[in-house]
Amino acid sequence: MNIFNRLASANAALWSLFAGRPLGFAVQSFVDPQSADSGMRPKAPSLLPVDIVDEPPAAKPHLPAAAPFIRPRRTSARNGHQWLSSHFEHVGQAHRFKLFVPSGYRGQSLPMVVMLHGAQQDPDDFAAGTAMNEAADAHGYIVAYPEQSESVSLLRCWNWFRPGDQVRESGEASMIAALTREVIATYNVDDARVYVAGMSAGGAMAVNLAVTHPDLYAAAAVHSGVAFGVAHDAFSALCAMNDGKGKIRLPARLIDGSQPRSVPLIVFHGDADDTVHPRNSDQIVSMRRLFQCQAGAAHHSPTEVSETENGYPYTRRIFHDKKGLPIGEQWLVHGLGHAWSGGDPKGTYTDARGPSATDEFLRFFDQFALHSPPAQAPLTLGLECDVRLAQAD
Repeated sequence: MNIFNRLASANAALWSLFAGRPLGFAVQSFVDPQSADSGMRPKAPSLLPVDIVDEPPAAKPHLPAAAPFIRPRRTSARNGHQWLSSHFEHVGQAHRFKLFVPSGYRGQSLPMVVMLHGAQQDPDDFAAGTAMNEAADAHGYIVAYPEQSESVSLLRCWNWFRPGDQVRESGEASMIAALTREVIATYNVDDARVYVAGMSAGGAMAVNLAVTHPDLYAAAAVHSGVAFGVAHDAFSALCAMNDGKGKIRLPARLIDGSQPRSVPLIVFHGDADDTVHPRNSDQIVSMRRLFQCQAGAAHHSPTEVSETENGYPYTRRIFHDKKGLPIGEQWLVHGLGHAWSGGDPKGTYTDARGPSATDEFLRFFDQFALHSPPAQAPLTLGLECDVRLAQAD
């Protein structure tokens, strides 16, 4: 056996997800030299010796003093929906985003989902591939698409792995949360029904937001992503992607009991994904279970369903708390690679086969609001909470 096979596999994974070009460019997608050498890079917090990320005290969310500048880019005369090109300022820097406003919007309070693209994507590409705008128009959702700048990452990769972007009040998590609040204020969004979803690096950042801003996002969706705190630099991020064995580091507030709530999660992953190992999906579920246990609510054994839809078989696991209420789902799509399940080929990293992740995400979101419990679900026979994280051999 070639002892370098594992390294070769890791190198290929890095190229596929973050570059598709020489390794030097791939590393820049993790830590761009311009941001690393500038004063704008967030300061990394120290790590406590028991795998707890220290972080500043959580601040109460606040609405912006001024609304973002929003310029219409394209409007459909046929059905009245809008696709807007926008920007806003945060910590002295301008950030671009796209916004979808469904037809029939007249200022009424609507739910919103924040969509985080993967590396080598942008909002237009991500919207096309996921067909989220079409689904949101049918369901009455506003959709915000933050855009990662090439000046921060040459390949537009969210810096999910940096400690400074894994805390509430700094880095990219803080910026995306600020954008979310700006749109809430501008469009009278129902602040109890705000959700976040992402693919790949965007999925990993969606996890960061669910952990750091549980008072802002009612639920989160992760497609082909990784768990919180499994990496702290470019190399550990690569390792976590390649084998799914990174060690989860809990935020300090989960230990001291100040975490206000545990955000419900739906997780999609393909078992043929050779870019982000499918084991990462299991780690996200273990992370969610651990968070729930820290909050004092035991998980119960999941309900499992195996079916075939649109060409790909899948296994769906549904998790409930001790009261029988739904708190999470895990979808493993058999045969799916590193691609959005049921996606549109007009976008990159999509596979039209398999269940529609977009439809399932919105269906999952509809169960949750910040100020009300989810719909009652059948009670399943359960096991007591075990906070040990299973590590596959």
